[in-house]
Amino acid sequence: MFSKILIANRGEIAVRIIRACKEMGIQTVAVYSTADAESLHVALADESFCIGGAASAESYLNGEHIVSAAVAAGAQAIHPGYGFLSENADFATLCERNGIAFIGPSAQSMRRLGDKERLKRMAAEAGLPVIPGTPVLKDVAEAISAAEEIGYPVMLKARSGGGGRGIRLVFSQQDMENAFHAASSEGEAAFGDSAVYMEKYVHPARHIEVQVLADEAGNVVCLGERDCSIQRCHQKLIEESPSPALDEAHRAALMEQCARAVKQLGYVGVGTLEFLMDVATGDCYFMEMNVRLQVEHGVTEILTGFDLVKWQIRVAAGVELGFSQKDVRLQGCSIECRINASRPGKVEFLHVPGGPFVRFDTFLTVGAVVPPHYDPLLGKLIVYAATREEALRKMQAALCELVIDGVENNIEEQIDITSSPAFHGGTYDLDFFAK
Repeated sequence: MFSKILIANRGEIAVRIIRACKEMGIQTVAVYSTADAESLHVALADESFCIGGAASAESYLNGEHIVSAAVAAGAQAIHPGYGFLSENADFATLCERNGIAFIGPSAQSMRRLGDKERLKRMAAEAGLPVIPGTPVLKDVAEAISAAEEIGYPVMLKARSGGGGRGIRLVFSQQDMENAFHAASSEGEAAFGDSAVYMEKYVHPARHIEVQVLADEAGNVVCLGERDCSIQRCHQKLIEESPSPALDEAHRAALMEQCARAVKQLGYVGVGTLEFLMDVATGDCYFMEMNVRLQVEHGVTEILTGFDLVKWQIRVAAGVELGFSQKDVRLQGCSIECRINASRPGKVEFLHVPGGPFVRFDTFLTVGAVVPPHYDPLLGKLIVYAATREEALRKMQAALCELVIDGVENNIEEQIDITSSPAFHGGTYDLDFFAK
């Protein structure tokens, strides 16, 4: 097991990882930008290093600076959290070259699974249903021809896209050229890859994802699914587990399919398989695989009792899973609301709700400054209860109790969403904000 880990991230996830390491008896090293010098993760870590300026490119995306800090601190491993360099194969290779373990899949695995068009082929070969679509498209003419065959509307997607970037919905041939160039340009700007492919637009639909954990010995377990259909501009706002849209038989079949596919793909670590569920038929189509810790991992943790961060560290250290699928119990309901800042600010007053099975993952303290340079996530409010009805009441009570003064945020919006008839009835889909 590692004795010292560097956390190559910031905000609530850096705090989350540091706490897991402390519970495991592992020393921690924080890195920070000049904008985060007073941040909570810096105070909680055993050591800390400033790695650059406020801009991400100068700090949290600067792999050379991060690895240099790890070498200087004598860290044996680097945990990338989510975002930033968490799915960067070149960074994983840089860690390996310097004798530092990357807590995540191998660079080779990331490159193999990071190509979404190739991954869809492998997923289909592994028995997962996939959305009708195309390989990478050569040009606009080929896109027009493919759309005529598949049938409008279609989705254009950047091959290396993520976080809703590089995606365009196309309803007709006259829209194709602009959409193709927009998706391609966005993919190039955000990911350095202009390649675009096409998928049939499934509508109405829900976003379902399955959490998996696999070790080097080939053991794979599925820790249930999460419903992530409450989204705005492809950005998730609320997640819950289990999904109210799946019955037990469908859930069991989906988990079995995912475990078999992950084993066949030879994946090692924490990962998430994302599906688009056709509301009309109930069919789930594989979209992509996230080869990292998800933002919403706490929903699964509070439901199942398994600490995903600790298991991610153990698996990276070569430890085999100490449990099997039969040990996974999906009882009750967990819900997460993402609390986001509307604009930068300074926390003047903070009150965090408490009580049994109420969790708020955050980096906020009174006096904390929320800078303008990074993701607006302030924290994740997570609750668990024996029934979905009770979990809803618990979440609404917790939202009403949560106070973050000095930083404009979306708490009131989350109260409105969780109080809506569609959310209460579990009938919501990806069109929630369009209705």
